[in-house]
Formats: sequence, structure tokens, C-alpha cells
Amino acid sequence: MIIGRSMFQRLSQSPAHLGLRTGAITSHRFRNSKLKSSSAQLETNDTNDSFFGRAMSTVTTHPSLLAVSTQAAPSAIGPYSQAIKAGDLVFVSGCIPLVPSTMQIAEGGIVEQTEQALANLKAVLEASGSDVGRVVKTTVFLKNMDDFVTVNGIYAQVFGEHKPARSAVEVARLPKDVLFEIECIASLRN
Repeated sequence: MIIGRSMFQRLSQSPAHLGLRTGAITSHRFRNSKLKSSSAQLETNDTNDSFFGRAMSTVTTHPSLLAVSTQAAPSAIGPYSQAIKAGDLVFVSGCIPLVPSTMQIAEGGIVEQTEQALANLKAVLEASGSDVGRVVKTTVFLKNMDDFVTVNGIYAQVFGEHKPARSAVEVARLPKDVLFEIECIASLRN
């Protein structure tokens, strides 16, 4: 579809496009601006006033990413990292109840599997430079939501008084047919 100039002008002014447009203008104008007063109003020297010119001149920077690996937790069973550090945060991949030394599923039921998966999570957090007290958000995956009360008790023992945000989801199946998996986002120690 070819868009005529008047249609393009309407699209570039529409509320649906203002988010992109505002972000592009803000970062572009900030680079080419000076503070005008103590109220922090910006006076721009922007000479390129076209939508595409501004959008194309926007530079996005990403924090450096660092993969985390520890032998104190099971090695990844696929093409992923145990965790990734990004800026001041660590994103821990889903931890399942594999025993690190044998790479076998922890023997027993939901109690033993939950304890092992949480031990693996703690090991990855420690290797990342964080701990359970710095966890911001967890996502718990359960094979059977009837195990929720049991898992909650073990989870509360591990996290103590710290209560990170959490989602709990019942799923049809987990890797290696385990009963429990947990992932998290945590802040790093300074």
C-alpha cells in the first residue's frame, strides 16, 4: 500500500503513533538542546523536523549482558543460560528439581522437587551476586494446582519475611515431566 503525504501526516500525528514519535523527539531533542531555565524547559536546535528524520536519529543503548553459569546448580538442558545479568538485575531461568551432581530429578514428590528447585534457584542467585532477599519477582509453574499449599509452605521457609511479587501458574507439562519449576528476577548486590 502506498501512503500519500496527507495520509502519512495524519498517521504521524495520530495518538497511536505519538508514543514512538514522542520517544524519538525526546531523545533527539535532548541531545541537541540546552536548558532554558530552572524549570528545565528545553530549547532545541533541531533543524530536522521530519518524523522519519527524528526517528532514525534516535539511538537506543542497552545494558551489557552477562551470562551466569555455576556448577552448584544443574547445567542448562537447552540453548539458554542459567541466568543473565543486565544492569542491576539478574534474570534467572526456570529452575527445575534436577540434582546438580547427577542431573537426575530429585527423588520423591512435590516436597522434594520444590526443595531441590529452590536450592538450585538459590545457587544461581548466589553465583550471580544476589540472594533470595533481593528477589523482585518470581513465577512458579505447577503441574497440579492442588500442590499450591504445600509449595507455599516450602516457598515461605526459603524466602522468610521477604515477599517478592509472584505469579503461580498451573501448566499441562514441564520439562522432564517434573512437578515444579520456578524462575525469578532479582536485584544485584552493590
